[in-house]
Amino acid sequence: MISPLAYIHPDTKIAEGVTIEPFTTVAKNATIGEGTWIGPNVSIMEGSRIGKNCKIYPGAVIAGNPQDLKYEGEDTTAEIGDNTTIRECVTVNKGTIDRHKTVIGSNCLIMAYVHVAHDCLLGNNIILANGVNLAGHVEIEDFAILEGIVAVQQFVKIGAHSFITGGSLVRKNVPPFVKAAREPLSYVGINSVGLRRKGYSNESILQIEDIYRTIYVKGYNVTNAVNIVEHEAPSSPEKELIMKFIRESTNGIMRGTM
Repeated sequence: MISPLAYIHPDTKIAEGVTIEPFTTVAKNATIGEGTWIGPNVSIMEGSRIGKNCKIYPGAVIAGNPQDLKYEGEDTTAEIGDNTTIRECVTVNKGTIDRHKTVIGSNCLIMAYVHVAHDCLLGNNIILANGVNLAGHVEIEDFAILEGIVAVQQFVKIGAHSFITGGSLVRKNVPPFVKAAREPLSYVGINSVGLRRKGYSNESILQIEDIYRTIYVKGYNVTNAVNIVEHEAPSSPEKELIMKFIRESTNGIMRGTM
């Protein structure tokens, strides 16, 4: 059902079963997938790509122009996967010439007043709590959780299944499976509760703990710790994910416990 009080540009693609409430604007060159609900007073701007069965609440702005002085009007998108919820007053800017897109994956919950800047790439099953702010070019992997009022610096990467406590300032990459807190942001353990909820075995959780004990607790520098883990820790998908993440973190990972 599309309200007659909504504005829908004729050059847009809306699938069957979409609901668009009054006073919402859908600009040209936008697509909305089957079964999605768009609440009142939402702005779906040019370049929006919204998946199936999403919910977008009042005040949200999807695919607004990047807040980047280098943006010159190039044709870019903001993409939202299936079954994702965008709560009140969320802003998702579209990409720039760097990546040409901003992406939020499927089954995500983006709570009120979150800002997702240009060229951010978010995976699936991510939770961003109220007031999270992501600068440009941030990457967040699957199942990560950021609590309220977290601010993430540009070009930072946050690993899968990580958990960042409320009010944190994230200036360095956060590896997979960890809990991060304090100022400056530091390792405070692994996200064992989240891992158990996702079905990880006690054996896998203990191995992850052992890896991070070597990296963060035993006093080695990161290069030496990674060499020890690579040669001594048993092989597993979790080990490979951690090692790959750290090897690719050219701008460094967050610090260890103090």
